[in-house]
Formats: sequence, structure tokens, C-alpha cells
Amino acid sequence: MTYPDLVIRSHRVLTAQGVIPAAVCVSHGVVTAILGIDAIIALPAEAEAGGTHRDVRLAPDEVLIPGLVDTHVHVNEPGRTEWEGFASATLAAAAGGVTTIIDMPLNSIPPTVSVPALERKRRAAGSKVSVDVGFWGGAIPENLGRLRELHDAGVFGFKVFLSPSGVEEFPHLTLEQLHAAAVEIAAFGGQLLVHAEDPQVLHEAANGGGDGYGDFVASRPPEAETTAIEHVIDVVRRTGVRAHILHLSSARSLPLLRAAKEAGLSITAETCPHYLYFAAECIPDGGTSYKCCPPIRDEANRELLWAGLGDGTIDFVASDHSPATRELKLGHGGDFGLAWGGISGLQLSLAAVWTAARGRGVALEQVVEWMSTAPARFIGLTGKGHIALGAAADLVAFAPTEQFLVDAETLRHKNKVTAFDGTVLVGRVQTTWLAGRDVFSTSDDVAGIPTGSLLMR
Repeated sequence: MTYPDLVIRSHRVLTAQGVIPAAVCVSHGVVTAILGIDAIIALPAEAEAGGTHRDVRLAPDEVLIPGLVDTHVHVNEPGRTEWEGFASATLAAAAGGVTTIIDMPLNSIPPTVSVPALERKRRAAGSKVSVDVGFWGGAIPENLGRLRELHDAGVFGFKVFLSPSGVEEFPHLTLEQLHAAAVEIAAFGGQLLVHAEDPQVLHEAANGGGDGYGDFVASRPPEAETTAIEHVIDVVRRTGVRAHILHLSSARSLPLLRAAKEAGLSITAETCPHYLYFAAECIPDGGTSYKCCPPIRDEANRELLWAGLGDGTIDFVASDHSPATRELKLGHGGDFGLAWGGISGLQLSLAAVWTAARGRGVALEQVVEWMSTAPARFIGLTGKGHIALGAAADLVAFAPTEQFLVDAETLRHKNKVTAFDGTVLVGRVQTTWLAGRDVFSTSDDVAGIPTGSLLMR
């Protein structure tokens, strides 16, 4: 008989049957039983004597939820490790209740566009990771026709840009190249991920930069997204490829996605915490910590994104954690044309989305669906994203009513810059377990233990 090495007792455990009082039993990293909260666990004498069994009872204000799965994280190692690396990124993830991340193929050097580059990235991650890490591949003009090699090596899918990516080593695809990539990826049943902004629209809307946030938003109008998404839908219709729209910021694209889904096309979409929490009206001129592409838009747009999540047009939420050095992000005198575009928010994603959700009457269960269950399902990690018998014991003790003031200097991201600095968020991660092992706790110094695994599709 297998005895649990960890039991977590909580008056509120989020299971597939809802929130219940329970004792969650864990053996060798897997949930092996879900019992009544006060169930007596009989252990053999050797387990009692050896101290290998732990019995944890959560505080009354804590909820046990599954670890989050973040499918959109830019770690940047190797090559730009001064922006972020696997050690710091996965520490931040653990502190934010994220137990699995999937790393984007840029902005590392080299980007993950070949099997040797993937192997180099895996070596860079090595034994540094505090949570589980998987990898997306990239499709660029130079590797079209050879994507199957990366697929067979275990990447979870292929990211493409339809407009310039911002780094020269990851060029964007033309529409003809997008179609070729889609045909190739569809042939082996792979997943296509698209940064959907149309380069012609961006070119026509371009301005001279400066510190005006409104001017920056005008330089990346909603039409850039809608036009690009129309192209993606057409490619899905013609090739049958599974396509996913990354970091959706414009609600004007929702009718297009809704109609495509109703027509039975294989297309999904994500949005991000910063689009759900912030609005353009609150962003100051010169506030380049808020710069991201596509941009944070107005309040009315934000509310429509929430509605799109609610009706299932948007499938889930991912952080798009895209850090850079302080100099790149803030060192250009507030000029949005020169500052690096990307939000650092991996550690704060759950709290940010939950803070905004609870103010709209959205239940914690729904937030967990959007940030854990649905993304795990999207990438095929069926043992993650839920608390159930046989599931991975990736678990989080979350205090949903605890407020805290964000101080960027205390974050575990490598560079202490975030758009959330100075905001008051609600919901604090108290403990994170990965496969039943503590990888973060506010009560003691367990963070920093590199116990994560490198995942293959």
C-alpha cells in the first residue's frame, strides 16, 4: 500500500466538483486521495519515525488551488540573460503560484528555431528551474520546410510574427510564408501561434514616437489586429491548421473569432493580465513601463475583453511576461518609440487577474479555469491544471482576501521593473508545491530549490 508523504488539509479545496473541505493526499508527486478534512491517515511506524510524512493545515482564509500554467513567458536565456534567466523567471513563477511555464522562442540568442538551438536552451535551463518548463519553437523564413524536426524534438508548437518582432534574429513571415508554415504544421498536427498585427496597418499608422501614451496607442490601432486575424482565419480555413492568437488586446477582433469558432474552425485566443487590469485612461504620458505590443487600450475595450472571456470567445489568460533591463525599459526619457515593449508580470498575474475579477463578481473557480485548467488542456498536459486523483500535486495555498502593495524591488524577476509597481492587489500566494515539494513559501525560505523538470510535448 502507498502511504502519503504529504497531506494538505483545507476548508476550501478547489476540485472538479467545486470548492469542498478536504484532505488532499500526495504520494511521489501525485494526488492519491481526496478525503474528508479531518480524516485520520494511518501510517506505518517507519514513516512516522523517519519524518518523511508531512501534514499541513491551511489557515482559514486560504484556498487550495491547482498550480497555474502560463503558456506565454519570455525567459530570454541564453543570449539575453541580463533581461531574464531561467533561475529568476522560475523563482518569480513559483512566488506567483505558477508551477508550469512554456518558454517563447525569442528573445533568446539563438532563438528556438532549430533542434541545436532547442538543445542549447535546455542546457541553459538545466538544473536551474524551480517549476516545470516546456518550450515553444519558432517559425521564421529561414527554417520553413524543417519545422517537423523541432516538432519531433518536443516543442509544444510554433510561434510566428506577422509584423516585425523587435529583434533581428526572429524575422516575421509574409502572408505567403504564413500559408506555407501552416501547411507544414498542419501536416504533422502541430500548433501554430500568431502575433497578429498587420505590418501594413502599422506602417500607415506609424508616428515619430515621443512620450504621449495616446500617440503610442494610435500607432498600433485595432485595425492592425483585426486585419491580421482575418488573415489567420483565412489560413485556418484553407489549411486546417490549429491556430492560436496570442495576447489579444483589441475587442474589435472578438466578432471575427466568435464567427470562426461558430463555423467550426480550429482557432483559439488568449488575453493577458495587463489588458484585463489596466486601461489607457490611467496610463501617464512617459509611462513606458506600460508599453507592450499590441498596446493596453481604453476602458470600454477592457470591459469587452472581460465579456469575451466570459462567453468563451477568449479561451484563457497568459502573462506574456516580456522583461528587459531597466535601461531598455525606462532609459529613454519616456519615449514610447524607443522603450522596449513588454510587461513584466509573471509573479503578479494571478493576483492582478483575481483583483480585477472579484470586482466584477467573477468567481475564483473561473479565474483558475482561465489560468490553469484551460491552458493545461491547450498544451496537452492532462495531468496538470486540476486537483483530482492521479493529477500532478502542483498545488497553491492562496489567500484570496489578503491585500498587498506591489513593490517592484521585492519581486523575484531579474529586473525590478513592472507596470504593477505601486498598485494594491488582492490575493496572495502563501505556499506553492510542485509535485508535492515546497518551491515557495511566505513562512520560510524554501524558494530557490531547483526541483522543476524540463517538459516535452
